[in-house]
Amino acid sequence: MFKGVVDGFRKRVVGSTTRLFAHAPYPLEHTLSYRGDPGLFGPDSVTWPVIGDAAAFIGGIRALLVQAAHPEVVAGVADHSTYRADPLGRLSRTSAYVTATSFGSWPEIEAAVQIVRGAHVPVRGRSHRDRPYAAGTPKFAAWVHNVLTDSFLAAFQEFGPQRLSAEEADQFVSEQTAVGRLLDADPLPATAGGLSGWLSDHPDIGPSPGLAETVTFLRSPPLPPVVRIGYRLMFAAAVATVPPRLRDLLGVRKRPGALLVGRTTIRFLRWALGSSPSWQIALVRVGADVPPGLFRQPLPPKGDQQ
Repeated sequence: MFKGVVDGFRKRVVGSTTRLFAHAPYPLEHTLSYRGDPGLFGPDSVTWPVIGDAAAFIGGIRALLVQAAHPEVVAGVADHSTYRADPLGRLSRTSAYVTATSFGSWPEIEAAVQIVRGAHVPVRGRSHRDRPYAAGTPKFAAWVHNVLTDSFLAAFQEFGPQRLSAEEADQFVSEQTAVGRLLDADPLPATAGGLSGWLSDHPDIGPSPGLAETVTFLRSPPLPPVVRIGYRLMFAAAVATVPPRLRDLLGVRKRPGALLVGRTTIRFLRWALGSSPSWQIALVRVGADVPPGLFRQPLPPKGDQQ
């Protein structure tokens, strides 16, 4: 009886979490049609375990927060994004892009990149400080990409099942430059230290109306009540990993105990969800061994068709 209660509770957690990302087509639906294709990384990469861990939830929140520190980038979001009217749609589309570039075969990666390139075409204008922006500009693409890389790494180092060594952290950042190059991002620091310093000391960050609006939104997005408590704990944990200069600019405060609560929250999600089923199906696609006990969810749609 007790096992049935636990299993039922776990299923509810899985359902409420996965529904958040179900507002865009799943990008690896046909991935088993590309047998043997490792995509950008493959089973021996650092990217697969980092992006495949539950800590990536906090990394995603952190990335959205820190990206708002660049006035021209956040102006593009404020002026052209549908995140206010369709926050779960934007979340799902971003997740689909990260999933495709991390775990997809080459055709799936190319399809995801083309979708993003197409979405970037109309995103142009001027920020509140009268500087021009265009989403496809290498320096703006670099800010978005590098913040995402740094955020996934910072989240894994604080909340992952084990810390990466310095060499593994550098390898992750180096691997991620391959994703940045697909969208012409430049510059792309190739080490963890170089990336962290580039972000913290970036000369173009500053306050803006879009920053204030984004932070307000991220503090309390319109999420289902069952998800809201967990989100707020992860938001506080994400804030705690942001460097002090950026925290001051964003107007957020590191709360006592936030890192500990974040670790507990991610351990719970890891227990409930296991590692990403997209990582699992990528392992199946390339014919690699699937580690026992790492995955708890079924394979994604059509992913059980051999």
